[in-house]
Amino acid sequence: MAIMMPASDQAVLARRAEIVTALRAIVPGEGVIDTPAEMRAYESDGLTAYRQPPMVVVLPDTTEQVSLVLKYCAAHGIKVVPRGSGTSLSGGALPLEDGVLLGLGKFKRIREIDFDNRVVVTEPGVTNLAISQAVAHAGFYYAPDPSSQIACSIGGNVAENSGGVHCLKYGMTTNNVLGCEFVLMSGEILRIGGKGCENSGYDLMGVITGSEGLLGVITEITVRILQKPETARALMVGFAQVEAAGECVARIIGAGIIPGGMEMMDKPAIHAAEAFVHAGYPLDVEALLIIELDGPKIEVDELITHVETIANGCGSTTCQISTSEAERNLFWAGRKAAFPAVGRISPDYLCMDGTIPRGALPKALARIRALSEKYQLGCANVFHAGDGNLHPLILYDANKPGEIERAEAFGADILRACVEFGGVLTGEHGVGIEKRDLMPDMFTEIDLNQQQRLKCAFDSQGLLNPGKVFPTLHRCAELGRMHVHAGKVAFPDIPRF
Repeated sequence: MAIMMPASDQAVLARRAEIVTALRAIVPGEGVIDTPAEMRAYESDGLTAYRQPPMVVVLPDTTEQVSLVLKYCAAHGIKVVPRGSGTSLSGGALPLEDGVLLGLGKFKRIREIDFDNRVVVTEPGVTNLAISQAVAHAGFYYAPDPSSQIACSIGGNVAENSGGVHCLKYGMTTNNVLGCEFVLMSGEILRIGGKGCENSGYDLMGVITGSEGLLGVITEITVRILQKPETARALMVGFAQVEAAGECVARIIGAGIIPGGMEMMDKPAIHAAEAFVHAGYPLDVEALLIIELDGPKIEVDELITHVETIANGCGSTTCQISTSEAERNLFWAGRKAAFPAVGRISPDYLCMDGTIPRGALPKALARIRALSEKYQLGCANVFHAGDGNLHPLILYDANKPGEIERAEAFGADILRACVEFGGVLTGEHGVGIEKRDLMPDMFTEIDLNQQQRLKCAFDSQGLLNPGKVFPTLHRCAELGRMHVHAGKVAFPDIPRF
């Protein structure tokens, strides 16, 4: 493993048998897994380049069991790594060899569907797609739709603040989650938010969403559901130059048109997706835009005309407009399958995740091409083009000496470029271990220390998911030091953790 993780606590490892026995008393039956062979399924997440078996796996199925497990671990100084479906692409669920892996896969029940308030109350192990399927009969759906929605859990979506192809118009997870049941490391169970759209006080749901398992464990989530639009149609537009496609994206947004989704693929991604799905993608173009427009039929028809005109003005070479729901879904099927499709043309790949201002897209693509030549590795690009979220797929072969190291360096340079162009290190995959050591490229030491102070307010011992997000860990007591003069602290009226 190239990435350093916290040193193992040998005293904890020496008590492993005792810990396993105690956990079995809390979660009886098949709720504790402790044999090496059975734990292999948990040694990695979606970032499979890094693997490490946990000390023990615990699979509770009630909030009370989660509370008791965390309370026991807190009392005995044992680290805990929460895990959903294990689809994280940033190593957020990578286990620790001296830690408990707390799996939430048994939390797979939808507790309530409330159409009057347009919400669903669900457990975190329910898949993203299952929520939409549960309400489809009444003409509703859950808007955030990551490409992995068939497998990723809603709890993991909250942990990483996931997006998807429709996040441009309907928002990320944080815009669609209203409340949760949340268990602190101490075992205390909190209820935050609820069915109401607004809550008084601090925006704690905003803090929890995207916190990557560092603050607590979510055992229930209340999400907003939306009524399906009357009409949804998609355009598939090809361009001879990637830069022209980027210009088309900018002009569409600049015209005040907000598509339901707007995605881009470059030539390697187009060819891989077409060979996999047979969606009818044009193979003689350098870039492909998929633009979905939704709403009342008369509005959609008018917007399609506007978008066609903009695309022609940017030099589009092909334009196909869906004429049925089946055809619209086929357009999207290739984009949704881009990641597994690329897996068919390369033994291994790293899926990167960074965000840039839309206007910087041509510069970013030019930089990625230059880096591809520098590192002598291929790269297929797929983008949430409308909101500037890049997903370069760096192709490599782990069996060839030095290639994974080159792929990592390539990816790091792409993310540094995102920051250089005015963007950020991640759009929806989180920081985890993948981007952890790049955090100082974006944040100052003061920024990072303040973020860790927030963690300390929830997890004073630093036992939840250590080794993730922060490149340098500090003890909470060290971060809490403050200058005292004449018995007084500066700005005494400011609340302190």
